[in-house]
Amino acid sequence: MKKQPIAIVGTGRMAREHAKVLKAMRITPIVIGRSREGVAAFEQETGLSADVGGLRGYKGTLPKTVIIAVDADLLPTVAKDAIRRGARRLLLEKPGALSFAELKKMDRVARAHRAQVFIAYNRRFLASALKARELIKKDGGPVSYTFNFTERLTAKESIKKLGISRATEKRWFIANSTHVVDLAFFLGGTPRVISGFAKAGPLWSPHPSLFAGSGVTTQEHPFSYRANWELPGPWSVEVGTKKRRLILEPLETLREEVDGAVKPVQFDGRLDKKFKPGFCRQMESFLGDGRDLPTLAEQIEQFSWYEQIEGGS
Repeated sequence: MKKQPIAIVGTGRMAREHAKVLKAMRITPIVIGRSREGVAAFEQETGLSADVGGLRGYKGTLPKTVIIAVDADLLPTVAKDAIRRGARRLLLEKPGALSFAELKKMDRVARAHRAQVFIAYNRRFLASALKARELIKKDGGPVSYTFNFTERLTAKESIKKLGISRATEKRWFIANSTHVVDLAFFLGGTPRVISGFAKAGPLWSPHPSLFAGSGVTTQEHPFSYRANWELPGPWSVEVGTKKRRLILEPLETLREEVDGAVKPVQFDGRLDKKFKPGFCRQMESFLGDGRDLPTLAEQIEQFSWYEQIEGGS
C-alpha cells in the first residue's frame, strides 16, 4: 500500500474517524470543511487542520484520491463536484445517495471521467465479519441466512438530535439500515428474489418501521429478515453453513452454534477497539486494491433490493 495524497471532504463524525485512521498511518490528509464551527470541532478532536468553505470554495488542487464524508443527501452532489475537479478514486460514505436516480447520475459522471467510486460500508471490514467470512468459506459457503435491522432509535425525534436532514430522515432505511443488509448480502449471498412486508408504526409514520420478508439468493439459498423500529433491539446477522450457525449479534461479536452448543469465536479485534470498528481495514482496502469494497456499480445493482425491502414489495 503506497502513501498517496488524499483529501477528506467533510468534518463531521465520520470524517473525523477516517482522519484518525489516516493519521495513524502517518498520512496527513487535506481536509475540506464547510462551516467554521465544524472545522473547529474537527481540528480540536483530530489535531489536523482543515479549510473552511466547502469543496466549491476550495482554491487548491484536489488530489486524485478523495474521501467524501458529508450528510447523506449531499453525497452525490459533492462526489460529482470532486470528480469534475480531478478526483479519480473516491470513497463515499454509505449509502452513496438516497435515490436510484442520484446514483445513476453520479455513475454517468464517474464513467465520463474514468473515476472509480467505492461505497464505505465499513461493517464488511469488522474483525467479526472477516472471521465469519473465513469460516463460511472453510465450510463450503453459506446455505441460509437471516438478518435483523431494527433501529435502536425508537422515535424520529431521536434522529433530530443527531442533526440529520429531513431528506435523510425520510429515507432512514436507505441511509442507515442498509449497513446490516449489505453485510448480510455480502456474507450470505446476493438475492435473486425477495418477497416482503413493510408497515408504518405510530412512532415512525409515514416511514415504514415494521418489516418482515424472505427470499432466495442467486445460489438458490433461502434467507429471511425482520425489523421492528417501534421497539429497541440489536442489529444482527446469522449465517448457516453445512457445519455451523454463525451469529453476529451485536455485529462486532461472533458466536457459533455447533451440535446445539453455542460458544464465542475468537478473533483479533484490536483494530476495532483502537478505531471505529471496520474503519482501519476499510481504509487499507481503499488505499490498496479495493478488495471487498462495494463499487458504485454494485451499489446501483443492489439498490433495487433495498427499495423492495423498504417498500415491502
